[in-house]
Amino acid sequence: MTELPRPRVVIRFHEGFDSRRHEDAVGYLKERDPATLKRVEAAFGAVRIEPVFSDKTREKLPKLQRLAVERDPSYNPSDLTTFHYVEAEKADDLLALAKMLSSSSAIRSADVEIPGPDPLVNDADDPLSANQTYLDAAPGGLDARYAWTFTGGDGAGQRVIDIEQGWTFNHEDLAGHGITQLNGVLVDGSRGHGTAVLGELCAIDNTLGCTGFAPNIASVFVASRNPSLANSIVDVLDNLDFGDVMLLETQDGVPGTVPTMLGPSEIVEAVREACRLATALGIVVVAAGGNGTNNGSAPATNLDTFTDAGGNLVLFRNNANPDFFDSGAIIVAAATSAAPHTRLVYSTHGQRIDCYGWGHNITTCSSDAAGATTIYRNNFGGTSGASPMVAGAALCVQGIYQAATGGRLSPRQMRQILSDPTFNTPRAPAEATAMGVMPNLRGIIDNVLGIVPDIYIRDHVADTGDPHNGAISASPDIILRPVAVADPQASFGEGSGTENSSSLGFEAEAGQDNFLYVRVRNRGGAAAANVQADLFWSPASTLVTPDLWTFVGSTNMPNVPTGNQLTVSNAVTWPSAAIPAPGHYCFVGLIGTVNDPAPGPADFLNFDNFRTFIRENNNVTWRNFNVVDNDPGDPEAQITLNWLVPGAPDKARRFALHLRLDLPRRAEVLLDLPLGILRALDAQVELVKIDHRRGRGIAKLPQIGDVRFGPGLIDAKARHDMKLLVRLNSKARGKHSIVARQLYEGKEEVGRLTWVFDPMRRKARDALDG
Repeated sequence: MTELPRPRVVIRFHEGFDSRRHEDAVGYLKERDPATLKRVEAAFGAVRIEPVFSDKTREKLPKLQRLAVERDPSYNPSDLTTFHYVEAEKADDLLALAKMLSSSSAIRSADVEIPGPDPLVNDADDPLSANQTYLDAAPGGLDARYAWTFTGGDGAGQRVIDIEQGWTFNHEDLAGHGITQLNGVLVDGSRGHGTAVLGELCAIDNTLGCTGFAPNIASVFVASRNPSLANSIVDVLDNLDFGDVMLLETQDGVPGTVPTMLGPSEIVEAVREACRLATALGIVVVAAGGNGTNNGSAPATNLDTFTDAGGNLVLFRNNANPDFFDSGAIIVAAATSAAPHTRLVYSTHGQRIDCYGWGHNITTCSSDAAGATTIYRNNFGGTSGASPMVAGAALCVQGIYQAATGGRLSPRQMRQILSDPTFNTPRAPAEATAMGVMPNLRGIIDNVLGIVPDIYIRDHVADTGDPHNGAISASPDIILRPVAVADPQASFGEGSGTENSSSLGFEAEAGQDNFLYVRVRNRGGAAAANVQADLFWSPASTLVTPDLWTFVGSTNMPNVPTGNQLTVSNAVTWPSAAIPAPGHYCFVGLIGTVNDPAPGPADFLNFDNFRTFIRENNNVTWRNFNVVDNDPGDPEAQITLNWLVPGAPDKARRFALHLRLDLPRRAEVLLDLPLGILRALDAQVELVKIDHRRGRGIAKLPQIGDVRFGPGLIDAKARHDMKLLVRLNSKARGKHSIVARQLYEGKEEVGRLTWVFDPMRRKARDALDG
């Protein structure tokens, strides 16, 4: 019989840790920060440092993280091989050891991992089914019986993995699933716990005992948290597919509390990162919130006030809290079985909690240390009992959605659906603490899975909502007009004849109010209610990062029907006083609804996310436009085009800049640019003037041809202010253009500007092809 791993300190070296030094991490720390190591050894004796992730798991990480980025553009991969366990000879006070280590210049963070005990505290012919009232309708139960009336609602085609410590695989109500253990060491003393969890999840409809939420599930896997939970999570990921469910039936101690309080295992940073990798890969992670003191007494762990060894509020979900790290997991609290539901006194609570389930009076399978196969119980509970209910609801929802659409819901979508208070069961009005909602499968099926919407706004006229390599700044669905339109739907919507027009409006008239309209399609299986579009403008830039965005306004579309019909918003008024000076600019549009949420500007701040968003997220688009003067003045005057070449928002990165010119003979074109960008991006241009005081130069450009800068390193958040000075030949005919493109690593286009010159109008406007 193997017991829980002993409490340990988990450190995270700073990025750049040489992964080849795993076998001599003590030597690495001595080399990087000998003073801290000396203090630690003086206080705690000899130190041993070992990697959290095994050799086998570390080999998998690069492939898993590459796949995670492909599946979830908001995932920011970090080097998980920097996590290590630290043990010391005389480490009686692990929190003191963690705090001393966290002060090291070589160490990014330190946690105390205190593995907690198991977080305890046609179905009519199954004898105990009548006792399983958590399967009944809301508000008392989650209404799995209703879900079973839909194809896939019994878990058909779905897969689940339960990570804890022990099970009896050949229990009479589970044996037919052919349960497979993927890793770790089974703890005999935990067999009853794991068997009870699986009974709730997937006990078979077989005339014996009870029935689980997903009795016809396709595959059941298990994995032990021994010897390392973070390693176990990552190690099993290559056995799972997008949309599968992972249940973490574990809890960990809160360091520094007496008696030791218990909370979700993701209070440890390595576990949070492992869960984030899982959700980025599309795995729906459901985790027990933890049972406080584990003896039914108050107080319970408040995740809003939990601090790690560095004093950070890492689990306080609040937009104003920069320390919060969202693993993407669904965290579950425990409540009373009777409605209206109140939180059980020992259950974890806080804004980080997404859902709750029953915390007592649960009828399910059981076992003992010897592996009994015919035992049942009616008193299972705690967050251990609540979490399988939420995981079971996820399996029902995923099964119905997959059967209806052929697709699968992402972890973000699943969490949004299961935690939405509009159709799930709220906590009792008298309950003051945050504990989420209990999933109501009837409410979800009737209001969401009929089926979820998939709204999109096009990047170019041929965009169908899928990832593409086409234009990214020529959306036909942001329409700018100097005069309001009486009936936008009739003018621009389905059947208007303008569905695929890119020339409906891309110029704002200075000195007056202008009007913006947004067009949206819905290729999903359900109508989208209350679709919100947020519009921003940005100065002309070859990289339109969120720090350049200025909010214009929002509009709401009460209903966007299914069937890919083009739906048009009412006007967003852009007041005259808010319109920038004449010039070339860019609109950014974000659209979203409850079950197909828009990305937020913060999602774009990591540059790797940004690169994927501009190509693959169909809830965001760009549109180049001009502000023009009603009185353009002398048609022979020099045209000045201001624009920016920015750096990435997160760190210095290598970019190239390409200019392509197609101007008439005898046209004159100069480029007024900072000398700094010439130093950063070497270019073969002829400087006709240098002003060292201003730090700028003027280069003469050809009328026809390419001019290339770089690639070279541009600092994070740099803003290189560029000016094109163009004078056209008065006798020129036809349209001419200048294209400026910014390329990441000199290869991947991440933004462009196109100016088209129409000598008949003597002014520049944006190209329709982006």
